[in-house]
Amino acid sequence: MPAPAFAPDNPSPSHPNTTTGLDGFIARLTQKYRGRITGCLSLPARAARHAAFPPGLDARLMAALTARGIQQLYSHQRETWDHVAAGRHAVVVTPTASGKSLCYNLPVLDAALKTGAKALYLFPTKALAQDQVAQLMALNEAGHLGVRAYTFDGDTPGDARKAVRTRGDIVVTNPDMLHQGILPHHTKWAQFFESLRYVVIDEMHIYRGVFGAHVANVIRRLLRVCRFYGSEPVFILSSATIANPQQLAEALIGAPVAAVTESGAPTGQKHLLLWNPPVINPDLGIRASSRSQTTRIARMAVKAGFKTIVFANTRLMVEVITKYLKDVFDRDPRKPARVTAYRGGYLPTERRAAEAHLRAGKIDCVIATSALELGVDIGSLDVCVLNGYPGTIAATWQRLGRAGRRNRAALGVLVAGSDPLDQYVVRHPEFFFGQSPEHARIDPDQLLILMDHVRCAAFELPFVMGERFGKEKLEDLLAYLEEQGVLHKEGEQWHWMAEGYPANSVSLRSVAEGNFVVVDTTDGKREVIAEVDYSSAALTLYEGAIYMVQAAPYQVERLDWTGRKAFVTRTRADYYTDAIDYTKLKVLEAFERADAATRGEVHLLRRVAGYKKIRYYTHENVGYGTVNLPDQEMHTTAVWWTLDPARLAAAFPSRWQALDGFLGAAYAMHHVAALLTMAEPHDLGRAVGDAGSTWFATVGADGRGAPKAFDGETVDLDRLSREFRPTVFLYDNYPGGIGLSAPLFDLRREVVRRARDLVAACECAHGCPACIGPILASDEQRGFSPKGAALEVLELFALDERHESA
Repeated sequence: MPAPAFAPDNPSPSHPNTTTGLDGFIARLTQKYRGRITGCLSLPARAARHAAFPPGLDARLMAALTARGIQQLYSHQRETWDHVAAGRHAVVVTPTASGKSLCYNLPVLDAALKTGAKALYLFPTKALAQDQVAQLMALNEAGHLGVRAYTFDGDTPGDARKAVRTRGDIVVTNPDMLHQGILPHHTKWAQFFESLRYVVIDEMHIYRGVFGAHVANVIRRLLRVCRFYGSEPVFILSSATIANPQQLAEALIGAPVAAVTESGAPTGQKHLLLWNPPVINPDLGIRASSRSQTTRIARMAVKAGFKTIVFANTRLMVEVITKYLKDVFDRDPRKPARVTAYRGGYLPTERRAAEAHLRAGKIDCVIATSALELGVDIGSLDVCVLNGYPGTIAATWQRLGRAGRRNRAALGVLVAGSDPLDQYVVRHPEFFFGQSPEHARIDPDQLLILMDHVRCAAFELPFVMGERFGKEKLEDLLAYLEEQGVLHKEGEQWHWMAEGYPANSVSLRSVAEGNFVVVDTTDGKREVIAEVDYSSAALTLYEGAIYMVQAAPYQVERLDWTGRKAFVTRTRADYYTDAIDYTKLKVLEAFERADAATRGEVHLLRRVAGYKKIRYYTHENVGYGTVNLPDQEMHTTAVWWTLDPARLAAAFPSRWQALDGFLGAAYAMHHVAALLTMAEPHDLGRAVGDAGSTWFATVGADGRGAPKAFDGETVDLDRLSREFRPTVFLYDNYPGGIGLSAPLFDLRREVVRRARDLVAACECAHGCPACIGPILASDEQRGFSPKGAALEVLELFALDERHESA
């Protein structure tokens, strides 16, 4: 592939050497590693489009903006102001660092100064909330505005909470705190709600799928409380790029929303390279690791003087890459660190310190998980390296957008891993460059979620005859709750009569099992150094595990599973550990059957059987250890499709070919089912395995089906003693289920039909991520068409439906 040609940038006056130097760096990369770059894209620099300050803007606010160096607005900031000033809800969808914060801060501060109006800000993370308050304080101090902005979250001290409620002009919180800490106690917030004029929802694209459905119902409850206190707030939302921002915003707040999608902010030139690690074993087709290539690119960028961010998809990989880069740049402990890691699990003080150092330009390279994907201001970055494809086009662009803030030119490099999806993306750059970002969908009226929030709303305020809450018939829901003994109807009102408040038992994000704390006991200490969420604990805190904090290794000596504590000591181990885990799914009970589909209850069991010790740099396995932890079990509901073994044998010449067909069909059905139920793909689990749970199937690195037993051993399908009954399972990926399987069963024919149409209409030759998943081997190499096999399975499912109808 010829080295890509890049047009020269127009240097930014404040950074005169950045663009020229970046062009040279890109040229060196493309010349030296020509064979590894499979695709490139350059987006030209764009000049700013400005607009005047709106007439009547408070003079004090104008002075504060001027003191901060803001002489005029960008066009999208003024467009948002005009919508909001007219009383219209608005959603702003512009790139990272385009000044979205001012879109909502401007009308909020103006109203606070002129009329004493209040505003509620909702952010998905505490880090974003803290960052926003810091920005507000900077404006406050620049103009001596006297507007009081406070955070209200789980870390807010008890003695400060009254001051926030009674004195705060702007209260910055998160949906979970609004749900459990504010709305159930709204009488304490009466003064605030009476004057509430604006509600800001930042990073709106986070609120999709089941989480988004919960948040939409929290907004319904918020609006009920607002109406009770006589306020009708205007909503201002902001989002990263998704395919349907206006639709998602309207679904979240239940009202028409004006979309502002054309950014007036200037941008420097953006360059993107797709990078495939070189083949190091041609006979086996083994490539160098994405980790080694990512480290190499980051090392070159930092040595060239560019501020760099590296994104990794797991916390373990963040720590490994951090170690490798610290070994190069932070060998002298007497000098300030140039490299830092940033991920969930670090203590809040450590994360805040890292953010401050990044903003101040004291850090040359940060390695992060998706925790830094959102819009926390971390200063100016030049290079963004992605260690592995994040899984969606929207997430990829969101991460790449972290470099190039403040009108600087930027380089993004997507380094592929060895799994099929990564390999497909870099081998088919036209797929990535040509696809639009994904849609974000929610279904707030999903019955079990809706019922949870009807309970919460009834506790907060009595329901009145004729009132609406969602699209379901509210009186039927209230009558059901009356039968359950939690509501009492008196006249035309339903009153809460149970003990406790229901919001406390409803989690917006997941089932809360309690975090584990990591306690350093080195030399007799007992110091908490990190937190680990429940779902990750079994994979990272087993006894013998190496747990890393800023690449410093600690060995887990003892795990108190009941007490949620892991006791660790510092070690000098020259290896890290990686858990070996297996999952199996077993049918417990069938509720209903029709066509090839069945709906029922299933049991998922996840076992961490052991761990590998992997030496740094060489990455050879230097040992194994066993793990004795409780199996992680989940009962949930599912819909599954299977076929008569005789019909399957007649349709496919081999079981292996049939298995590939089932895996491809499952992929298409999973994505169609998520679309039809307005869920995110991760809200639904997908599995292909034996209906009797003797084996399950995975997709190997070559994109082919690999059947495994529960102990991890490969299964020879040709020697199976029992009949071959592969099954596609789509299950609620939440303990107990959240009600997706019932509507999915009702839509079973639509799922099969649309999946078949999706695969048939796709223009790819063998299969791709847009239809049956990434396929790396051609038809000739396999001896059959994986796409054709998937279509055959879907046709057999549809044939069963037609027989049932007849």
